[in-house]
Amino acid sequence: MDGLKGLTAEDPRTIGDYRLLGRLGTGGMGRVYLARSEGGRTVAVKLVKVELAAEQEFRDRFRAEVAAARRVGGRWTAPVLDADTEAQVPWVATGYIAGPSLSEVVEGTYGPLPEYSVKRLAYGLSSALLDIHGVGLVHRDLKPSNVLLTIDGPRVIDFGIARALDAVSEQTQTQAGMVVGSPSFMSPEQVRGERITPASDVFCLGSVLAYAASGRMPFGSLVSGVHSVMFRVAESDPDLDGVPESLRELIGGCLSKSAAERPAPEELISVIGPVSSGEAAAPWLPAELIARLGQHAVQLLDTDTPPSGQRARPGHAEPPTTVLPVGPGPGPGHGPGASTGSGPEASTGSG
Repeated sequence: MDGLKGLTAEDPRTIGDYRLLGRLGTGGMGRVYLARSEGGRTVAVKLVKVELAAEQEFRDRFRAEVAAARRVGGRWTAPVLDADTEAQVPWVATGYIAGPSLSEVVEGTYGPLPEYSVKRLAYGLSSALLDIHGVGLVHRDLKPSNVLLTIDGPRVIDFGIARALDAVSEQTQTQAGMVVGSPSFMSPEQVRGERITPASDVFCLGSVLAYAASGRMPFGSLVSGVHSVMFRVAESDPDLDGVPESLRELIGGCLSKSAAERPAPEELISVIGPVSSGEAAAPWLPAELIARLGQHAVQLLDTDTPPSGQRARPGHAEPPTTVLPVGPGPGPGHGPGASTGSGPEASTGSG
């Protein structure tokens, strides 16, 4: 399975009631594992970094954000299923989404999505933001690697929890190498260090849609330098070359420098229009991508041991739970607060 790596000696074998199958990646907040529950459900478990767990204010915010994230419906997001915010090293488990990220599809396997797919993507992501904002959360890091594609629509991961990093001391942030947000997909408010509101997510949504439609980041890639990209986000007009004409007004509205002038998610849903029964029955992605999603799901069903280990035998006991210190490092992730570390926005090391 793409992105899944074997467990190493420093990884636990279980977290809570979940048996770990492999490592999905590492982000600014901790490690993310593919795991199975006792009942056989596949989940993504995020284990917080030890240095973050040591800060009480982080724990307090993490606890509150997890509680809020549990209330977000799972139609357009990865649902929060379980958590232990009081553990020595806190963790949170979400439903695992069996699908590639938007960045994997656009950068690697397919390229820009066709116009009809981008419209359905816009509808799904706007609906996800409506659900997230409805419980008082702001995503804060909506980017292509945090959008997963499934047969029946997009799913948003990593929502809300990143706010807990605001409580972390500067010393801990430096230790963990954390940056909240990905420069190519930040909002002007994030770049300027201003108050973050739901409108910030709408700006990020505009950047994600422009990227999906054209294969290009509307404010440039990090190849030109982080500060150059951040300046363009704050001061320059977006580059929408390659975006279909029918989508430019919608995307351009999301990318307004003024937060007050951006449409709310419900306005976007109204403009895009509800998905008709006929559209709902038809595949929302090209046939080539639908076939790949099916293959991904089959691989997931066949994954029952860490890739580097031997197949589990009936009655074989797992090693006892041992939660070891989690060090920083770039890489892919899945679940609240994870960063995929792959694709065009990966080099920030965001949480």
